[in-house]
Amino acid sequence: MFLQTNIPMVKKEIELFENQIEKLASPGFDLEAWKKYSLLLLTRVFGKHDPKIKQLKSIEFEFNSWSLRDASGNESYEEGTKKLAREVLQAAIDELNIYGLPNLVENTNEQTNEILTIISDEFKGSQLKELQKILKSRNSIVEKKRRVKELIEDLGENASIEIITNILTNPKVASLLLD
Repeated sequence: MFLQTNIPMVKKEIELFENQIEKLASPGFDLEAWKKYSLLLLTRVFGKHDPKIKQLKSIEFEFNSWSLRDASGNESYEEGTKKLAREVLQAAIDELNIYGLPNLVENTNEQTNEILTIISDEFKGSQLKELQKILKSRNSIVEKKRRVKELIEDLGENASIEIITNILTNPKVASLLLD
């Protein structure tokens, strides 16, 4: 039996994961359909970079000579695969029971702060104040873009290349681009 939590939203997510675990034992089980649904749930609850997603993606039924040879004598390869899938979802349930829903906004804020740090490292104090003034203005987006472009041009080509390079190679920011 699973631990119950008093937070209604967490309870709903736990029920969805429990339903997926139950489907593992259903007749006519379709791994690919099950995986797609489970991956959607995990992504929705934990974000697309959660390690449980990578673990679930790597699970496959392989009925070839190597997989059959590697299967233990006590359980079929299919049962071993289902057991691994069950453990991934059980880890999700346990995490929800212990920690509650993850704060995905917190990770986004961390990446945003990295970008802001990179930008502020390249701008002089007066240029940073001018950028803030432009962004806070009531001007149209077209006018804001024009003025920001002028400000970046004043930094020089090397500085703008440096900003883009540092943003794209920052590990926290780069993780947004990688699956």
